[in-house]
Amino acid sequence: MPFLNGHHKDAHRGPHILNVLEHRYDARFYESIAAIMALRKIYLQHRFIFVRGEDMSAILEGLGAKKADFTSVQEISDLTGPDPTLDYRSVTYGRYCIDPETRSIRRLETQPYTLTVQEDYKRHDSGVPRMFDETPTDMQGNTVVQALMLFKALIFHGVPVSPRDRLDYASPAWICTMFNARTHTSKKNGIFGEPALEGVHSDGSDHTMTVFLGSTNMRPDSAVTFMHDNEEVTGIKTEETNPTLIRGRVHHQHFLDTLMFVDHDFKHSVTSVHQLDPSHPATRDMLVVFTRRPKMEGHVSGYQDTMELHSTQPLHLPMWMP
Repeated sequence: MPFLNGHHKDAHRGPHILNVLEHRYDARFYESIAAIMALRKIYLQHRFIFVRGEDMSAILEGLGAKKADFTSVQEISDLTGPDPTLDYRSVTYGRYCIDPETRSIRRLETQPYTLTVQEDYKRHDSGVPRMFDETPTDMQGNTVVQALMLFKALIFHGVPVSPRDRLDYASPAWICTMFNARTHTSKKNGIFGEPALEGVHSDGSDHTMTVFLGSTNMRPDSAVTFMHDNEEVTGIKTEETNPTLIRGRVHHQHFLDTLMFVDHDFKHSVTSVHQLDPSHPATRDMLVVFTRRPKMEGHVSGYQDTMELHSTQPLHLPMWMP
């Protein structure tokens, strides 16, 4: 069935590389930088921001994202592949190095992805190294996706965080793990979409960003995100949480609606994906971008980060920083 894991489409366009430096003499570039700096001020104070899609579109276009890519980025979730531990989700996955010293973002070689109970992630696959289909060229070569990585780097640069155990905070580099995830619900086929089956959790990250790409047949009250105080119990469902420990509520409903937060300052949860018309499946497409310092020897996941560049799908993205 086309809505289940593992559906693919042939690539239909060549990759683009966003060179943000080419836009330094465009007034819209500085309008975007001013908007980002205003959001960064909020991020420093409140430790999370939610940006409406229409505002994010203007920011990304000012950074140089191509207009045609705003359409094609809404189709990249058609390229997602099977999730190894969840039957209601399809995924692609890529690792990148954000390097402020060289002012660039580079694609890193693939590596298993693991989250553990010790990182406040309590699920049946906690501690299990998982491998996903790799980020396709159509996604990596989309200037909207590239501008989103630049946006995130500008927001979190220099923002102090509570250190996580066995991450190398002496390193100037950041590891950026980017997922494109499609969540499916089809009750008649026994598929029940849970954007966060693990309930209240953290993602072992320093900074987390989630971006809405689109949905089909999804009920409007689906997939609401709640930010919880770290005192909340890990692993419980949203409806079981203590309302006095809720620190924020956001709802991704429009293209490019974007949430970003300091991952170690909060736990979070997301409600289920429901069908609007029960006779047709529902889907929800997201980009989920985790950024943290490199893992050190002895990290609870059981391995260090490899910093080797990707041999077959390289990316070298120039990065502007004030």
